[in-house]
Amino acid sequence: MSSEQFDLTRENNDVGGLTDRFARYVFLGCALVSVVTTAAIIVVLINGAIDFFAQVSLVEYLTGTDWSPLASDPTFGVLPLVWGTLLITVGSAVVALPVGTLTAIYLSEYASPRVRRIVKPVLEILAGIPTIVYGFFALSFITPLIQVVFPQTGTFNAAAGAIVVGIMIIPMVSSLSEDAMSSVPDSLRNAGYGLGATKFEVSTQVVLPASLSGILAAYILAISRAIGETMAVTLAAGMLPQITGNPLEPIQTMTAYMVQVGTGDVAVGAVGYQSLFAVGLTLFVMTLSMNLFSMWIRSRYREEYQ
Repeated sequence: MSSEQFDLTRENNDVGGLTDRFARYVFLGCALVSVVTTAAIIVVLINGAIDFFAQVSLVEYLTGTDWSPLASDPTFGVLPLVWGTLLITVGSAVVALPVGTLTAIYLSEYASPRVRRIVKPVLEILAGIPTIVYGFFALSFITPLIQVVFPQTGTFNAAAGAIVVGIMIIPMVSSLSEDAMSSVPDSLRNAGYGLGATKFEVSTQVVLPASLSGILAAYILAISRAIGETMAVTLAAGMLPQITGNPLEPIQTMTAYMVQVGTGDVAVGAVGYQSLFAVGLTLFVMTLSMNLFSMWIRSRYREEYQ
């Protein structure tokens, strides 16, 4: 190699090294954005919650059954909001988990490539509909259907909120579960067929157990999405914080309360305003716990195939 070629090669290596270092810093900066944003959210919530709990007893907040922060004699028992959130979450899970799982089994094991190319984009469209549209859909379609069967149902009720949120999270359950099922190697399916199993038996007794970790993770992520839903629940379920086992009555979730206060006339710095941060922190802890549980499920029951 001549000296000119050597110099040119070294120059190219230097340029390539600078490019690699620049790209590394750019990628690192993008990765840090999410970390910094999460840390900033936590700091804001904790600071606001500290101001709130300086005026309200933590025991009263966690154990009280009356939530009236804007009344003349305010009370701050968060249990009605937590109950409303859990009622919507459980109801939506009852709707979404079986429907989403069966949809995933169909797409993974039964659907032809042509059908799959049609159905999956439709599910993605369903996931992309704005949540406020789902809320109006619940008011104008789901609630009237419920009232046909149960005439005593009011305009706002927990059942409509749970159903519409369940419809919203079906694409998440079905898409993630179908990805988990599709990752199961065909050798397991062929082994089942070789033993004389039917397609249904292979789907339910081979593919489903083999992809269980991914399916459970999809369930937990979808439930976390249901916990944090706001506009659809606000429009469908109402804004009456109460502990009730009747899904035909109105309730209020934590997110709906935050919308109510955030768009109201509460003075910044007042205890009613500071309650936003306490409720937000409670909601954050609930969703974080679900996500951590999802990660543990994936690591605990993950199947690895060579």
